[in-house]
Amino acid sequence: MKLYYSPGACSLSPHIVLRESGLAFEPVLASTKTHQLVDGTDYYTINPKGYVPLLELDNGERLSEGPAIVQYIADQVPQKNLAPANGTMARYRLQEWLNFISTELHKGFSPMFTPGMPEEAKVLARARVLKRLTWVDEQLEGKQYLMGDTFSVPDAYLYTVANWGQYAGVDIAGLKNLVAFQARMSARPAVQAALKAEGLLK
Repeated sequence: MKLYYSPGACSLSPHIVLRESGLAFEPVLASTKTHQLVDGTDYYTINPKGYVPLLELDNGERLSEGPAIVQYIADQVPQKNLAPANGTMARYRLQEWLNFISTELHKGFSPMFTPGMPEEAKVLARARVLKRLTWVDEQLEGKQYLMGDTFSVPDAYLYTVANWGQYAGVDIAGLKNLVAFQARMSARPAVQAALKAEGLLK
């Protein structure tokens, strides 16, 4: 398998999940600025959407969208318990988290990274995202991870997106449960391996 990624982008989430899974894969750098691979290949010829992540399977089939990719990976290694079984209420809870992170947090950060976005819009976006993260902080009360005391795929997505706060001016220092969660995630060997591979950890 190949994972097309850009350092620190939302593709860090499936990158972490792949490291947790133990599955063999090749990380392929796809710049979100130039939309080119290292060898000069036009990334749009691989993913017409032009963004990461994209998972290319060994049979050549390609899967896009982070929430779909992380569930696919989890289902390849059920013994790793990266996601509950399909059809269970717990699986729908996992999908509930992935959808929330995707639409309310991930997309909420977008205005802060959009060139030319007026500062007033960024101020509003920061306040909205912080409100959503405050709710997440409450959900983490008494829990190690989003789904309880064991890691599952939404944790990688939350970790990735919450990390953007330091670059976007969203201060989570007052959210003690989220801060503890981020530290817990940062200590995981799979997270460290993904960060090192992306050049984000020395």
